[in-house]
Amino acid sequence: MNFGHIKKVELHTHLDCSLSYELVKKILPETNLEVFKEKFTGHGCKNLNDYLKCIDRSLDLMQNEEQLNLVVVDFFDQLKRDNVIYVEIRFAPLLHLKEGLDPLQVIEIILKKCKSESQKSNIKFGLILCTLRHFSEYESLETVKLIKELADEMIVGFDIAADEAGYSLDNHIKAFEFAKKNNINCTAHAGEARGYESVIETLDMLDPQRIGHGVTSCESTSLMKRLIKEKIHLEICLTSNLVTGLYKNIREHPVNYFYKKNFSISINSDGRTISNTSLNEEYKKLSQTFNWKEQHFLNCNLNAIRSSFADEKTKSDIILQLKNQ
Repeated sequence: MNFGHIKKVELHTHLDCSLSYELVKKILPETNLEVFKEKFTGHGCKNLNDYLKCIDRSLDLMQNEEQLNLVVVDFFDQLKRDNVIYVEIRFAPLLHLKEGLDPLQVIEIILKKCKSESQKSNIKFGLILCTLRHFSEYESLETVKLIKELADEMIVGFDIAADEAGYSLDNHIKAFEFAKKNNINCTAHAGEARGYESVIETLDMLDPQRIGHGVTSCESTSLMKRLIKEKIHLEICLTSNLVTGLYKNIREHPVNYFYKKNFSISINSDGRTISNTSLNEEYKKLSQTFNWKEQHFLNCNLNAIRSSFADEKTKSDIILQLKNQ
């Protein structure tokens, strides 16, 4: 099967986790492949915290307009190679302020370049702004309020990411309440570094439409029933869960179990660089390990676009493209 020919939808991918070797070398010419592998990929990760440390090195290269523009161009090049036709790109604007940009400028730079690259590549996109678990209540509210302030149709949602096991959700309840009050779509990382209780807590306290990862949900029958009943989409990131040590190998991963139980799931890269993967590679692993065929991938991509935060016209256009390939 030629996985590059399959048109794809990606809902869970972090801009700051996806800097290619070529891009890093352009910004830091002294970087060689060995240094890149050691500092920017998660090949030595034992857990989620190790994974998150790799992001700090990438963030250092995303602090001014020129760098952010280069990162976006590089990212769309990777999407093209994966034959992605719709993507939701997430990032935390408060992490790009070291060289004097303010959060609004960060978003405007990324948004403008995404629009330009989208036109060139014909890849439709939406942006998701992230708050982080260790952020204060003020920082979380500041992030979500930027979505309302900008009021751009291409900024499609709000997310919470980072150290799920180390920080509670208390600082973020008001931000998610603000999102609900202002009709801002929400997703939330959960069930990645903690067990199924984390998913229950996140659903109860934040009420998101989707869960990023959520794989530990399979530990609870009642939670599984709830996810089906409430039509909660799970953004599955296969290799990422191996790199962070959640599962020892792909066979242990519950992705096939979720699929067989008719859950709404999508297949995502999470961070192409840190997970050292691509969507083509993820599809290849699913095919080799679980014998997935084109129909499996089509179903997941249809689930993804239907659960996306895109407008109805974009959803219809993408569904048509997926069905007619």
